[in-house]
Amino acid sequence: MNMIDARELLNRANDLKNYTAEILSRLVSIRSLSGAEREIVLFLREEFSRCGADSVEIDRFGNVVARIGSGKPIIAFDAHLDTVDIGESSLWRFDPFGGKIGGGKVWGRGASDQKGGMAAMLAGLRLLSALKDRLRATVYMIGSVLEEDCDGLCWRFLIDKYGLRPDFVVLTEPTDGNINRGQRGRMEIEVIARGVSCHGSAPERGDSAIYKIAPIIEALRRLNDRLPEDPFLGKGSIALSRLRSSSPSLCAVADMAAVYIDRRLTAGEIPESATEQIAMLDEVMAASAEVVIPQFDGPSWNDYKLPVPKVFPAWVLPENHPLAEKACRCFETLFDKKPKLSKWTFSTNGVATMGMFGIPTIGYGPGRESLAHAPNEFVEIDDLVRCSAYYAMLPWFLRD
Repeated sequence: MNMIDARELLNRANDLKNYTAEILSRLVSIRSLSGAEREIVLFLREEFSRCGADSVEIDRFGNVVARIGSGKPIIAFDAHLDTVDIGESSLWRFDPFGGKIGGGKVWGRGASDQKGGMAAMLAGLRLLSALKDRLRATVYMIGSVLEEDCDGLCWRFLIDKYGLRPDFVVLTEPTDGNINRGQRGRMEIEVIARGVSCHGSAPERGDSAIYKIAPIIEALRRLNDRLPEDPFLGKGSIALSRLRSSSPSLCAVADMAAVYIDRRLTAGEIPESATEQIAMLDEVMAASAEVVIPQFDGPSWNDYKLPVPKVFPAWVLPENHPLAEKACRCFETLFDKKPKLSKWTFSTNGVATMGMFGIPTIGYGPGRESLAHAPNEFVEIDDLVRCSAYYAMLPWFLRD
């Protein structure tokens, strides 16, 4: 296999520790909310080149696509560049965009979810660049966009429009030191009740949509308790994420009320049955409420629209799949211990790569999943170093 030396590679990755921490600090300092990633994409176009990529381009959707090497297999590493906002600023003990380095950690919004993965990819690219004459594989490193707003949409573009179809995909979302091989699916659903408005001084003249939605909310809570559970992926779930209503004024009875649902789908659940479950609730039928799957049609930062329903399938890579087995062997070779094969609780771009297109996909990334979207986010620098070495080593295991 013309294998590279694991100990030497780890030492080289450790030599790049300061670079990896500092480049993550810089990435954190670039604000990149979903749909507003232009600045970080342009920065990475230059940084990928500095790290030794053979080619770098920005696709029409707005992803930054770097490549090193040629031949088979084709391996793609993915890190999404967008972040959620900071939420309540008083909950942060430091500047969320300061990129603070201290205590063996890099701190700030996106440090774990998931700019840490990109920083490790850049260091991994530098390691691969020094070994390119022995690579014998094509490695893509993708900085993807709009993931927080619409998981997997970037990869639907890359595969369907850009023409990139790798043999394997490695997601660099945080995995708590594990190798992840799946996740629950998700979908978004809105239940809309309608009434008749009237002056608030005489509510009996109207028909309040808010009163209609109230028992539906309680019915959804009860439905959540009886959703099925999978031994690996866990339980399906319902989270109510938004309430809205409308009326002619604040002194009028509401003529519309709606509840928004974040529905997580475990193995065996499908969007059609999940929607029907809600539509057939007695409370929904009594209110003659409408059950709707919203569509995402927002533009990327590059002003590209690819309208899709907000449905994102579950996926699981079998434990005995060659990708899972080789990913574990690579881990054992580098770190002299067996990895834990696990899953994400949240959703990732794997909903497209494997969930929609069947491309074998795993995840190994720096950081803790529990810090995603949380205040005082950080990632450990040693975790970044381990991941950068792994990204440089894995192509040697996958090319046979």
